[in-house]
Amino acid sequence: MKIGIVGGTGDIGEGMAMRLSPLFDVIVGSREADKAEATCTMGREVMKKRGEPCSLTGVTNQGAIDAADVVILAIPFKHVAGTLSSLHGFENKIVVSPVNPMEKTDHFVFVPPQEGSAALMIREMLPKEARLCSAFNTIAANKWKALDEELEYSVPVCSDDAEAKKVVMEIVNKVSHFKAFDAGPLAVSCMVESLTPLLLNIARYNKMRDVSIQFR
Repeated sequence: MKIGIVGGTGDIGEGMAMRLSPLFDVIVGSREADKAEATCTMGREVMKKRGEPCSLTGVTNQGAIDAADVVILAIPFKHVAGTLSSLHGFENKIVVSPVNPMEKTDHFVFVPPQEGSAALMIREMLPKEARLCSAFNTIAANKWKALDEELEYSVPVCSDDAEAKKVVMEIVNKVSHFKAFDAGPLAVSCMVESLTPLLLNIARYNKMRDVSIQFR
């Protein structure tokens, strides 16, 4: 399976690419192909030192969409509209949104768009043939990059497309010790996205380094 990461050179995208690269063919996208390839070169060196196989290819964001079976939108909420407006080719692709609309004042706040969640806003921006899911919303960038750590996290997955949801849950379950949970339709994404600022606030006010969710 080929997984394309739009915004693959960002904090979340880089760690995500390395975590996924021993398991899938990962195509790292960026506005600049050279930057994407530099990230992949670094990633290949890291994985080689760890003695792990990896498949990393650096291209433009559009190239990542074109080549992938599954596209992950690893971009900050404030850049979603601008990025998606410049891209095409999402028809019949499984698209994964880990995007959380939030702001930091003296604490972290959930600030959903008028659609109610980032996922529902993204759905309006994509062609109707795109198969959108939300997943990985509660995984912090530093945890993606902490390759020596096994991550025993629960990962809620939302979608209106049952088959796409199944595929995404299978991907989730192959990464570290993640456990995917069917959280329902895409309309539930607002609840999942709001968990991230909550987790960040708990970590801050309780001086905790590793705050996650687990369903048991």
